Amino acid sequence: MGCLGREIKRQQSSSLWQKCTNLRTLKQIQALIIINGFNSNLEALRELIFCSAMVIPGAINYAHQLFAQITEPDTFMYNTMIRCSARSQDPLNGILLYTQMEKSCVKPNKFTFSFVLKACTRLLYRNMGFCVHGKVIKHGFEFNRFVRNTLIYFHANCGDLDAASVLFDGNAKMDVVAWSALTAGYARRGELSVARSLFDEMPVKDLVSWNVMITGYVKQREMEKARDLFNEVPKRDVVTWNAMISGYVLCGMHKQALEMFEEMRNVGERPDDVTTVEFVICLCGIGERAMEVFCGMKEKDVSTWSSVIGGLAFHGYAEESITLFREMQRLKFRPSEITFVGVLVACSHAGRVEEGKRYFQLMKDEYNIEPNIRHYGCMVDLLARAGLLNEAFEFVGRMEIEPNAIIWRTLLGACRIHGNIEFGKRANERLLDMRKDESGDYVLLSNIYASQGEWDGVEKVRKLMDDSGVRKEPGCSLIEADDKALMQYLLNLTHKQNSRNPDS
Repeated sequence: MGCLGREIKRQQSSSLWQKCTNLRTLKQIQALIIINGFNSNLEALRELIFCSAMVIPGAINYAHQLFAQITEPDTFMYNTMIRCSARSQDPLNGILLYTQMEKSCVKPNKFTFSFVLKACTRLLYRNMGFCVHGKVIKHGFEFNRFVRNTLIYFHANCGDLDAASVLFDGNAKMDVVAWSALTAGYARRGELSVARSLFDEMPVKDLVSWNVMITGYVKQREMEKARDLFNEVPKRDVVTWNAMISGYVLCGMHKQALEMFEEMRNVGERPDDVTTVEFVICLCGIGERAMEVFCGMKEKDVSTWSSVIGGLAFHGYAEESITLFREMQRLKFRPSEITFVGVLVACSHAGRVEEGKRYFQLMKDEYNIEPNIRHYGCMVDLLARAGLLNEAFEFVGRMEIEPNAIIWRTLLGACRIHGNIEFGKRANERLLDMRKDESGDYVLLSNIYASQGEWDGVEKVRKLMDDSGVRKEPGCSLIEADDKALMQYLLNLTHKQNSRNPDS
């Protein structure tokens, strides 16, 4: 224990931090830090914040809790939190952290402004972005290449195009990142003719530039022009292939999408999670023809097996999905994280609770796959659908990852179906701790009370909605989740952040 301080100072190179791959381990390390009196050690606190915010999937809420307990966070800690917030489902937290940083008189650096501008761009916060631009000038970072390119990206996407052009003029014209940022902005605004002119004028075109233009044409459903550029790309990556496959799916051209998926595999490009989702959608779009393509593939890899297993599971063919998983095992293919998401969904839909539990254990024990938030979500859904609410809540309590809103919403929906008021209140309380503006959360709890004839409870929930200023949108279903959106959430696994420096 006495060498803990030295180990902390060695940061990510230490075996201690390399082993920090889940929330449970992080909490153990935090306990060691407190016990050994390092809770005021800046290096230790920086590592805690970085691991929880950037390294461990699904731990961002815990990162915010840790950060709130630090008396005097430094610039690195603020930057790390702003960075992860800007990339998260709630970029507004990044902007709120920046305002807190200003009030605390913590000096920002070039990374701070770049991360805040990314949050403004994602939220389309035009006025806030203008204010940040002013702060950039005040602090003298307007000529910094990194900040300038982020400013160009902000203004091109949602700010002032004239400002983007002014920033672009001069030295920026020698920077391929600046060219790509400006081109991307025009493309995303639908001004493809201007974007194409910029693209054609670029002295050097990197792969990002090619992908920006192809994606721009795809979003406007101009697949011929997208295909022409695709054919000209000197070297393609998975993003290039994804753009084309997504475009064909968007236009209902499932046959072409499947053919491109097959072509992608034939040239040795490994499909990622996005491609997998699109392939599943194709499977659903043309049914038997897609299965013929799958069966006729000369070489099937884990991605294609996982796609079909997931596609069958999500579209009412649970038994077939489980059978295909067994066949995959028989042929000695090693299942991936996505494979297990698919088979766990199949078990949930088929009501096979014990089999689902076995697969969850098999994933951990035999294949050494650490469960992520989606696997935990599948297990909660499996137990909740079967009416095993007590077991579902106990399972959530044992999770090594912080439960997210989707898990609590799943439990709340199950409580409505099974008419369990007490568990419904517990799930709703946790949801309201995370968010207070989702009308569906309130309405589900209200429906639970109504189904049991407890009208006082219904009135209390409605009053809570009124007091919170939440309004239910007319015509919006609050009972059933959108299966396609759920499919994309469960199959689109979060990519781990590997970079140590908070600069992107």
